[in-house]
Amino acid sequence: MFINQTPAKTLSSSPLQNQSKTLKIIPKMKITKRFNRVIKPFKLSNTSTSDFKSQPTKTQSNSKPKSKTKPRKIKQKPTTQFDIHSIESSSTFLVEKAPILGVDFYQIDALDLAPKLLGKYLKRDDVVLQITEVEAYRSNDSACHGRVGVTSRNAPMFGPGGHAYVYLCYGLHTMLNVVADKQGIGSAVLIRSCAPVMGLETIKQRRGLDTEKPVLLTGPGKVGQALGISTDWSNQALFTPGGLELLDGPDVKEIVVGPRVGIDYALPEHVGALWRFAIAGSPWISAPKNTLTPP
Repeated sequence: MFINQTPAKTLSSSPLQNQSKTLKIIPKMKITKRFNRVIKPFKLSNTSTSDFKSQPTKTQSNSKPKSKTKPRKIKQKPTTQFDIHSIESSSTFLVEKAPILGVDFYQIDALDLAPKLLGKYLKRDDVVLQITEVEAYRSNDSACHGRVGVTSRNAPMFGPGGHAYVYLCYGLHTMLNVVADKQGIGSAVLIRSCAPVMGLETIKQRRGLDTEKPVLLTGPGKVGQALGISTDWSNQALFTPGGLELLDGPDVKEIVVGPRVGIDYALPEHVGALWRFAIAGSPWISAPKNTLTPP
């Protein structure tokens, strides 16, 4: 008893020994509990050496299901891609029943005709394309070819609505336009992009591109090439059977609009005019897409 009382008196008189007193209390209250939690899963009491060796295998097997979830997410991504074959097969019936649009359909302002052309079908031989993007060009428009008056190249634009106006851009790209309004007005709608409906193999052959991605038809020059037309098709009536035909198609419920592309030479009010129209949500739209917004 005498030996136990001597340290107790020294502890009360020395600050350093007061600290050692607290350190002695902590292991009894907290560290023991914390340490017990850590060592509990690895207790070796009543276990053999073989049981201990099998312990790491259990932790490895628990990590396997986590690695399996990653490939599943990657595999799901391609399902969101556009299925060209399903569109081609589902639209065939509609195209066979679709009538050729009459001449009266085109006798309106180019700005009114442009959105109405979305969803309609362009047909030539075994190739059928659905119009997904257009641009309107009006007679009083500084970006329109008709701004300089009638020339040998743009003369079809001044004809009656419902005819084709085809010209070469940079001497390379065949650009198809649908003439709007009445004779002498000088306005048209440029077909910027389309989606393939029939004749996919012919389209690939004419384009010289073996792909089913939107790059196949997103651009006015690509559309002209896929249809296999040249400037000789300019002034072709689109409402007569044979040759290049424009067929009726489903009405488009949602569209996006934006400024036209490549008309920096025009007046500011025409450069910024929202005269470009496209089917909302369609992957078959040319660049730039970020300038297109709901009207």
